[in-house]
Amino acid sequence: MTYLHRSVQDLLASLSDPAPTPGGGSASALAGAAGLSLLAMVAQMGRTRSGSEAARQALDQAAAALLPLRDHVAGLIDGDARAYDGVVAAYRLPRASDPEKAARAAAIQGALRGAAEVPLDVMRACQAGLAAALEVGRHGNPAAASDVGVAIELLGTGLRGAALNVRANLGAIDEAGWVEGVRAEVDRLEAALPVLSDDVRAALA
Repeated sequence: MTYLHRSVQDLLASLSDPAPTPGGGSASALAGAAGLSLLAMVAQMGRTRSGSEAARQALDQAAAALLPLRDHVAGLIDGDARAYDGVVAAYRLPRASDPEKAARAAAIQGALRGAAEVPLDVMRACQAGLAAALEVGRHGNPAAASDVGVAIELLGTGLRGAALNVRANLGAIDEAGWVEGVRAEVDRLEAALPVLSDDVRAALA
């Protein structure tokens, strides 16, 4: 059974288990998925801030963006665990001969890239969720403003936590150009986070 399809109690037990997976990357994805879920809830409420047709359309469009994002990020709870397990498996490959050493080195590099790409995907989705949150904040039910606020915090946690996991894998990757590009994107996504979050909070006021 995947982590995603376990009960909440079982998933929390897995996170607290001394085994390395699921770990911080999966927890970051879980936080992001929870934030996206809350935004989708508010976007689908019958009441809007203004009661106008334009507000209803904006919220419907936000929900249409948020629900697939939620499902995608939820899948990354398992995706991150698989990526880490792939790194462990690559390091365990035989290295008795030169061909084995070369194959092992290539497998390690591929696995490390995969382990960086999954949390980077989480970061991108959390940023996309915050962009949709702006419309939810502007047009959503004012009584659910606290739910949007919690969603902002969860998406921020998911994004920042995922950034830690991306950076943890970059140091051992040999392809300097690829690492530089990923590091620059991580920096951009982190730098945009407080600006987007403040914009959503302002929309709620």
